[in-house]
Amino acid sequence: MAEANLYDAILKQIEGYKPEVESVEVGYVTEVGDGIARVVGLDNIRLSELVRFGAGVAGIAFNLEADSVGVIIMGDPNKIQEGDEVRPLGRIASVPVGMGLVGRVVDALGQPIDGKGPIQFSEYYEIERIAPGVIDRKNVGRPLQTGIMAIDAMIPIGRGQRELIIGDRQTGKTAVAIDAILNQKGQGVYCIYVAVGKRRGEVARLVNVLEEYGAMEYTTIVVASASDAAAMQYIAPYSGCAIGEWFMEAGKDALVVYDDLSKHAWAYRQVSLLMRRPPGREAYPGDVFYLHSRLLERAAQLSDEKGGGSLTALPIIETLLGDVSAYVPTNVISITDGQIYLEAELFYAGQRPALNVGISVSRVGGDAQTNAMKKVAGGIRLDLAQFRSLAAFAQFASDLDAATQRQLDQGMRLTELLKQPQYSPLKLSEQVALIHAGNSGQLRQIANERVSEWKDKFLRFLNTQNSALVNQIDTEKKWNDDIKAALDAAIKAFMANWS
Repeated sequence: MAEANLYDAILKQIEGYKPEVESVEVGYVTEVGDGIARVVGLDNIRLSELVRFGAGVAGIAFNLEADSVGVIIMGDPNKIQEGDEVRPLGRIASVPVGMGLVGRVVDALGQPIDGKGPIQFSEYYEIERIAPGVIDRKNVGRPLQTGIMAIDAMIPIGRGQRELIIGDRQTGKTAVAIDAILNQKGQGVYCIYVAVGKRRGEVARLVNVLEEYGAMEYTTIVVASASDAAAMQYIAPYSGCAIGEWFMEAGKDALVVYDDLSKHAWAYRQVSLLMRRPPGREAYPGDVFYLHSRLLERAAQLSDEKGGGSLTALPIIETLLGDVSAYVPTNVISITDGQIYLEAELFYAGQRPALNVGISVSRVGGDAQTNAMKKVAGGIRLDLAQFRSLAAFAQFASDLDAATQRQLDQGMRLTELLKQPQYSPLKLSEQVALIHAGNSGQLRQIANERVSEWKDKFLRFLNTQNSALVNQIDTEKKWNDDIKAALDAAIKAFMANWS
């Protein structure tokens, strides 16, 4: 009986079988070398579509030519040989997005490289996406506090802004970006750090710092290291941007740091020249401006109808000998909403962050500042700019009048006050208190070399003895006569015991 039932079941399956023929377009490698491959036979492939070589290595269709396709290789090119089979994957280059990426370290294709197992995600985002239109945006009006007093006071950054960090190598550009990430703890901002062309040792140290300060709880790191293929370095910023866009479109706030776009442009130049695209100025291809504009334009403050989310971009550009007029720096300066210029001379003179107030600017300005910061930091930028010009003349002057000497003394104290060690971002209340003390001339009786010591001890006093005032400033973010009087009283009480 059982045999008959089995026979009937098999017969039923055979009768119900319908043969299906699936046609798959297959190409073949005709030439491979230097991280690129030429493929024939892929007549229907799309630009930026992912392909897989026979050895399992991924690639991206980069050049669509009349008789072949130029593919940039995303893995080890030594595994690919002439005649290998190439299959399109049917999807444009994309990365997994969602909350599952928070706290993870991934490569340029969104694959985990931190040894913590597979990533939980629900959807893919294409790495190249159209930026939100004008109608879908609204004005940048909410501050993104970096915790760095010099920046929050003079070059404020708003949520949805694109603020360039520019300077020579070893002037503290990455340090500024990392401090900004550390300061987002508890602020509801998800951070994405894109490392392009960095050594793996540098990235590992960075991950350790973020873990030590509890910042990996809201941060994703996208890595395309110096040892990775140029193709990976080229797509990494777009991948990081797509990960950040998911948060923005979900109504959340995100911050993405591109460290750095100089190496990104080098990687793009490399793959373009290998693909025999015509070179232009400094051997960059003609569309190197579009390379960065289509990336940075995706940073936005969305309108309330679109959920009100934001994506803030902090691109980093490395200059050579302070030359901000070079090709790539001028391109990115013209795309962004301002720049934070870090100067090597100031850095070596001990000014950290080495911010040049004269060249640095935020085109969003006071719109991205809290009421309290706007009120107390009003004249500080002008004072410092005047101090720098006066200091240059004072070197040659034998005797100075009282007004000039007073201005120089005030400038020196403000400069000392704005010095800030790495990994120690300040709360809004601490910044407001210190800037008010400096701007109102209450530091005049303190020796210049003791301003740093005074600052540390005063902040400890303020947080312990005046915690109610600190909480009021941090929550209300307002400045009025009552807060000013309370702050003046706190400074006076501290000065009475200061020796």
